[in-house]
Amino acid sequence: MDYNKNNSQMGFMKMVVKLKDVAELAGVSVTTVSRVINNYGSLSERTIKKVHEAMRKLNYQPNALARAMQGKPSKFIGLIFPNITNPFYAELINSLEYKLFKKGYKTIIASSAQNEEIEHDYLGMLMANQVDGIISGSHNLGIREYQQLSSPIVSFDRYLADNVPIVAADSYHGGQLSAQYVVKKGARHVAVMIDEDTSVSPTLNRVQGAIDYLSQKHITYTPLDRKHTNFDEVFPGEYDGVIATNDLQALMIRNVGVKHGKKINEDFVVTGYDGTKVILATEPSLPTVIQPIGAIADELIKTLMAKIKDPQAEVQPQQLKVTFHYPEM
Repeated sequence: MDYNKNNSQMGFMKMVVKLKDVAELAGVSVTTVSRVINNYGSLSERTIKKVHEAMRKLNYQPNALARAMQGKPSKFIGLIFPNITNPFYAELINSLEYKLFKKGYKTIIASSAQNEEIEHDYLGMLMANQVDGIISGSHNLGIREYQQLSSPIVSFDRYLADNVPIVAADSYHGGQLSAQYVVKKGARHVAVMIDEDTSVSPTLNRVQGAIDYLSQKHITYTPLDRKHTNFDEVFPGEYDGVIATNDLQALMIRNVGVKHGKKINEDFVVTGYDGTKVILATEPSLPTVIQPIGAIADELIKTLMAKIKDPQAEVQPQQLKVTFHYPEM
């Protein structure tokens, strides 16, 4: 055991660790350490690994604020989403975090809990930490507040402001796919669950797609506000089909049908939305629209990187395709 080396490492830990300390322990130059931290230039995997190992041993954390004051990127991206317990948001956030890390960025994850005050505080925190950009899937705050942000921002599935690009899947087609399925299964009185969202959001297109298809096929439908509908009191009732807003909601409604002796996917058809890996693995009998989470994460990051490179650039993200999970197949 190299006592002097261990002693040296302990000494480093007791004081403020500097870039040169990391370089000394890793056996490389300060410039090389800086290149690793900034993900700049071509370096061998062995060198990168040595630098990261030295940073871990010395508990070295690059100072994002100091970097920003020097005009350098902080290498942090803020993620704001309504919650992290919903399987869809959890899977999307996980994908974003992993893909951003591979690009040399770390993430600060903020759950707004669908609360305007919390979202306001998180936005302030992210700006104070000088994040290079923000990806938001929330919509509690007014347009003016998002227009005042200095960091580039990209929205997932929500209209935030005129200057904020939106990445979204084809919600209208998703709604149509759900309606096609319930009609195909013989449903004639369908409940269409809606979310009373006052924002101009692409998710509203799901409802429009479903309603347009049901109207075209002359199928009776009833819009039901999910926030004011007691599932146990309303279902199954007169309904033989339900188009839910997400998979968790669909499973809750299906459970009510089971309690009343209904045969799921036969005389009581309920469709979900999102199609996450955990849902498809645990409830493969649920017919649901599958959002391409990996492709959504890629497009969000691609769009944000373009805005970081040129904040004034007009970026038009592509609309991503959705598919449908048929339990029979």
